[in-house]
Amino acid sequence: VQLQASGGGLVQPGGSLRLSCAASGLNLDYYAIGWFRQSPGKQREWVSCMSSRDGSRYFAESVKGRFTISRDNAKNTVYLQMNSLNPEDTAVYYCAATTVIGVPKQPTSYYYWGQGTLVTVSS
Repeated sequence: VQLQASGGGLVQPGGSLRLSCAASGLNLDYYAIGWFRQSPGKQREWVSCMSSRDGSRYFAESVKGRFTISRDNAKNTVYLQMNSLNPEDTAVYYCAATTVIGVPKQPTSYYYWGQGTLVTVSS
């Protein structure tokens, strides 16, 4: 099983990025995918997740209205579209997979993790 996160980079405040999480060795029909982020000196923070059962989408309050999550079943890939980025969004972003039902927000609820991709929002 492998999750490959990509798409990070340097973006100016107000800009957008789209992160990708490509899954291999597991079927996204059976796994929910979550996105987390971690800044230096801070705990890993839940950002969003997408249910495998019905495609329901959930977001942290800090990103609600700015981030969206989607899935391409043909590519077995989940995307995190990030708009209106601000410096507080700067972090390493991780994707993770779980079969836990509901809205799993704790890192310990996830079984598989990607390697992380760095997002830097700065002028």
